[in-house]
Amino acid sequence: MSGEPGNDERPQRGGLRMNHPQRGGDLRVSQSGYKQVAQRMKAIQEQQKMIVQRMSRIKYKIGILSSKGGVGKSFVTTSLAAALAVEGRRVGVFDADVHGPSVPRMFGLREGMGLPARMDGSIVPQEVPPGVKVVSIGLLLPGEETPVIWRGPIKTSAIRELLAYTDWGDLDYLLIDLPPGTGDEQLTIAQIIPKLTGFILVTIPSEVSKAVVKKAAAFAKRINVPLIGIIENMAYFECPDGTRHYIFGRGAAREIAEEFGIPYLGEIPIDPKIREANDRGEVFFLAYPDSKAAKSFMEIARKVIDYVEKSHT
Repeated sequence: MSGEPGNDERPQRGGLRMNHPQRGGDLRVSQSGYKQVAQRMKAIQEQQKMIVQRMSRIKYKIGILSSKGGVGKSFVTTSLAAALAVEGRRVGVFDADVHGPSVPRMFGLREGMGLPARMDGSIVPQEVPPGVKVVSIGLLLPGEETPVIWRGPIKTSAIRELLAYTDWGDLDYLLIDLPPGTGDEQLTIAQIIPKLTGFILVTIPSEVSKAVVKKAAAFAKRINVPLIGIIENMAYFECPDGTRHYIFGRGAAREIAEEFGIPYLGEIPIDPKIREANDRGEVFFLAYPDSKAAKSFMEIARKVIDYVEKSHT
């Protein structure tokens, strides 16, 4: 009879008895099932201890956040990392975009090239000029077209394990390239990285992007993570005669900065060479150091250094 427990639903000796939320019967966890849960929780606790130990050797941990896709977070992350390294800082990049990892390509790394591992199980990041250490799920995939079809808990577990086992060594900055949204990956980073220095927001000038990036700013405020500042990418296109065209609009980043009381870090112009460098697997900042975009990144890097290092002394 529906709703009445049959013989197969009688409590097992040593089991835990709980009300089943759908059937109205009993949900039992056997001793072996309880042991598996306990072992999993113990493994998570051990990984968290490892993360705390690894992160204690990194001075500043900064997430690159937008909530809006297509604004160039990965480009900003890789270029800013290179600029910080040129300024003499020890820098690492953690690509937390599980479904669309593009950091490897922008650093000239091949998908599927792997991450070296030591006998003790620790992972060694790939290192690229000018001395930036890189870890990404993309480096573990067979190819660029291989999809990652994971639900939230698996993504959280993958991010936690990579952070636990990656030996970054001593760093000044770890930049974390976050995917669009304010969900699993963003919450995972905010919760498991101790003393997260803050988020840097990235937007483009359009009204659509502005509205979505405001959600990212509100998200950071809600979870009590500091906002270091905001960068406006694709701000304008400059013709050879110096005429500027504001293709996507103008002033979105400044408006967000004023509304949320955060620093405006700078703007990056549209430059066809950015696309060319990314497609070739070159760091734009290094390939075209005399471009206006590269010079803007140097200015932004110095502002980040000035703001972060002074406020954490």
